[in-house]
Amino acid sequence: MEIFRLLYTSFKNFNTLRKNRKMLNEILNPSLFRHDTAFDDLYPKHIRDLSPMHWTPVDIAKKAAAFLALPNARVLDIGSGVGKFCITAGFFHPETTFYGIEQRSELFTFAEIAREEVDLPNVNFIHGNLTELDFDNYDHFYFYNSFYENIEPDSRIDYAVRTSFELYELYSRFVYKMLDEKPPETRLVTFHASYTQVPPAYRVVNNSYSKVLKMWIKE
Repeated sequence: MEIFRLLYTSFKNFNTLRKNRKMLNEILNPSLFRHDTAFDDLYPKHIRDLSPMHWTPVDIAKKAAAFLALPNARVLDIGSGVGKFCITAGFFHPETTFYGIEQRSELFTFAEIAREEVDLPNVNFIHGNLTELDFDNYDHFYFYNSFYENIEPDSRIDYAVRTSFELYELYSRFVYKMLDEKPPETRLVTFHASYTQVPPAYRVVNNSYSKVLKMWIKE
């Protein structure tokens, strides 16, 4: 009988801990999305230092997600870094599933850790190269010009992957072709991206929040 009492006590304590953690998450998680400093505390210092140039600001992520987050849609972040867009979007839009593709293993790992910390079942990260991804699995897209470091050495994140002008051209052409093949009503949000990176079939429907944040729909 003693062993059953111990098992019952352990199970009861586990359930209490799980409930308390859920309550704590409900209290703490919203505070992460009030400003970038709070959110960036999810990461170590060398990752936080990259935030102003490389990670989507929280307010931009909120605006982009509100446009892309249709019920049951699958949204892909092309070059998701440490997952800031997907995690912010997933928190505010649980009815939409957000995916991020990232080729750097370190950034992918930090994205996974942050996702687990915030506890978002509708957010998924993929470690790999975007050219190996089946884009038929996704409905709408977010693109913060993740290829730019290939043509601007001062903007490099690190030396973990090769960069070159040829890769910039390759990745840009690949995404352009992929977007061009998507059906009408496909939604796209670009942040700091050129008009030349988007096929002419896409029309800007909102550019009011920031001149570098554009919301597109394919006609």
